[in-house]
Amino acid sequence: PVFANFQELMDWYLQHYSAVNKAPLTYRRDIGIAGKLCKEFGKYTLSAIGPRRISLYKEARREAGLSPRSINYELTLMSHAFTLAIREWEWDGDNPVKKVSREKVRNHIIRWLTDEEEQRLLAASLAWLREIIVFAINTGLRKSEILNLQWPQVDLSRKTFTLLQQKNGDVDTLPLNRKAFDVLSARARSGDCKEGYVFPSMTGTRRIASNVHKRFRAACDRAEVKTFRFHDMRHTFATRLVRAGVDLYRVQKLMRLKTVAMVMRYAHHETESLRPGVEELDRVGTSTVTHWHKIGTV
Repeated sequence: PVFANFQELMDWYLQHYSAVNKAPLTYRRDIGIAGKLCKEFGKYTLSAIGPRRISLYKEARREAGLSPRSINYELTLMSHAFTLAIREWEWDGDNPVKKVSREKVRNHIIRWLTDEEEQRLLAASLAWLREIIVFAINTGLRKSEILNLQWPQVDLSRKTFTLLQQKNGDVDTLPLNRKAFDVLSARARSGDCKEGYVFPSMTGTRRIASNVHKRFRAACDRAEVKTFRFHDMRHTFATRLVRAGVDLYRVQKLMRLKTVAMVMRYAHHETESLRPGVEELDRVGTSTVTHWHKIGTV
């Protein structure tokens, strides 16, 4: 194809690559990112888009409050489109995004919900949000997965639910614990559980993620639960599993992660949960000290 401008490149990328090769949720995310990129670059020819123009865009996005990770998502999508244009669609040019540095992402945020914080947060939440919070803490699902969940994916008789459209492209059927099952049972009794969204809006449509985020932030403020994000309930799920003695392989499967190593990003320990480990030294400490004392006096 011959691309008259960046808008045509992104249209082609979405239609011929993203829609075909990516999971539906990722494809929808690409559409949103492409729309933002095209507002800035859409009218320009590909050769007119250089590193300086991209760098200025990156700075503007940063000043607008976009997170480093989100900025990098946009740059990655843009770079991939240029790469395909060169490698597969025979555009004769260079990829300008490769010359622009990525934002530094700090992934060392360790945050999970304590039992006392959970009670305050639930008390400060609207009824529909309270159900979503309890379900999130007890399943480890991402916000989009919860909002997309529909009744045909739920089997109350077997106490399971199935995820069809995931980031990793897999289909997984997972068990429900008592708290998550109670949430779904209560929702089933309150309405039609044969079809539609499990956690719908008042009109039965999918809840808008930004509205959920707004209500969640307001509840955190009222409950005085500081520096806590919706995604941190996924951290909470993993942390509680590990503290309960669940082996890392099972945690990996329940969280639908590719490797056990990825579990360590979520499986954080509180200081007190580590105490039994260090106290093992007290059990053997006396004989060790005596041994070294004798060596020192020889």
